[in-house]
Amino acid sequence: MKVLISLIFLLITTSSYAVTFNGKFMQGSFIIGKTKSGSEVYIDKKKIRVTSDGFFVFGLGRDRKYDVVISLNKDGNKQKIVKRVQKRKYNIQRIDGLEEKKVTPPEEVYERIKKENKLIGEARDRDSNLTYFKNKFIVPVENAIISGVYGSQRILNGKPKWPHYGLDFAAGEGTKITAMLDGIVTLAEPDLFYTGGTLIFDHGHGISTLYMHLKEILVTKGQKVKQGDVIGTVGSTGRATGAHLDVRLNWFQTRLDPATVLDVKN
Repeated sequence: MKVLISLIFLLITTSSYAVTFNGKFMQGSFIIGKTKSGSEVYIDKKKIRVTSDGFFVFGLGRDRKYDVVISLNKDGNKQKIVKRVQKRKYNIQRIDGLEEKKVTPPEEVYERIKKENKLIGEARDRDSNLTYFKNKFIVPVENAIISGVYGSQRILNGKPKWPHYGLDFAAGEGTKITAMLDGIVTLAEPDLFYTGGTLIFDHGHGISTLYMHLKEILVTKGQKVKQGDVIGTVGSTGRATGAHLDVRLNWFQTRLDPATVLDVKN
């Protein structure tokens, strides 16, 4: 009888484990979870940070094909949640008129590109305890036209290349760019080969944002920036055919769709 009572108690405790999610379980999505404070959370067996009030965050890549397994543990009470990931259809975007060296770089710039990719990768890999990611994002350029969307297969000068992992805002050169969210500047580079003037912000728990092709950069590495602060201006630096801002959203090295956190029509 004692064994039966213990089993019933365990089932009740496990089934009542409170967890909620904000975000769609769809390729490219940014998802915030909320559970009991003091819980351990694992996403696909990877232990992730949980705030003191029970928030956690993760994301799903562009081509994710398998289910997400979320495991929770609070004082020995465990729960496993399996979520199916919805697939998306992506556009094909053809861009012509690029400098050929930007489409297929000459060997003499390979080392430069490698070093720049390392800088970007290190900035995206930060796992700080900042909690800015919990807040609502705002658009970085007002009244801009969305000229490129996440996931599109890029055909550059007729050559198939990597998909586009950002959201493009077409605006006049020199247009002010504002911070989408509070954050700490982890990279501020005026002239990277592909992305030109580039900024990266850390928002906590592996969430970072990138701003690319800037004409001017108005913040410095290590600076704390508030949402809505002017951080730079729109340019056409790096691999660009015209003035625009390309913004990216990442969970560590997983590239997410910025449209899943911004109120935009695309």
